[in-house]
Amino acid sequence: MPDQVRSSAYRTLAASLRDAIRNGEYADGQQLPTEEQLSARHSVSRQTVRRAMQDLVSEGIIYRVAGRGTYPVAEADRYLRHFGSVEDLMALSLDTECEVITPLRHVVDVEGASRLRLPSDDVQALTLIRLHGNVPFCHTSVFLPPPVGALVSDVPELAAAGRRSRITVIGLIDARMARSIKGAEQSITAAAAPPAAAAHLECAPGQPVLRIDRLYTDDADTPVELAVSYFDPAHYSYRVSLRRGPS
Repeated sequence: MPDQVRSSAYRTLAASLRDAIRNGEYADGQQLPTEEQLSARHSVSRQTVRRAMQDLVSEGIIYRVAGRGTYPVAEADRYLRHFGSVEDLMALSLDTECEVITPLRHVVDVEGASRLRLPSDDVQALTLIRLHGNVPFCHTSVFLPPPVGALVSDVPELAAAGRRSRITVIGLIDARMARSIKGAEQSITAAAAPPAAAAHLECAPGQPVLRIDRLYTDDADTPVELAVSYFDPAHYSYRVSLRRGPS
């Protein structure tokens, strides 16, 4: 089959499924047909179905659960934001809330201290979830060098479990630190949901989730925050647009 025909077929199928979902055809968590069923129903190849489904996953319209099937993401539960800068990450406070699970405290964490390039294993740490429309979509463990933790140790929003606010930890740090935040290194992997994260994301322990680690540095290239986050793919999708540079 010519490439143009294949492209047209998967785009047509994606548009059909997109319209069906938006019109409520798969409301109330109803499972979408399998790839085999869609292939037969629309007289296209399994590869065409798979490509169409990948597009809808990247758009945050559907999500897949291994061994169970494919489901639509409820419109009210979708959270889509474009991240192109550290300022965009700080701006999470504009349309989401965070809730403290474990308040800011001193802990000994070998891995966190190592990634923050600290001389000892002592760090300041807290755990929180982030919500959009009261739906939790992210569980985050934050690790800070002790001097950086001291800068935000008096912030009431970080001091008590259950406290909700529209803040970001990196935003607080940036406002109080003498140096400015220069950038963030980010890694993205698929992971099994740890029990602690699963409990707050309302998913099963071990369920596939998206893990995103961000290491923020200041203008002296010194780490100031490590954030390890688990995202529920039922309520969150990650999409990146890449452009080809000049030849």
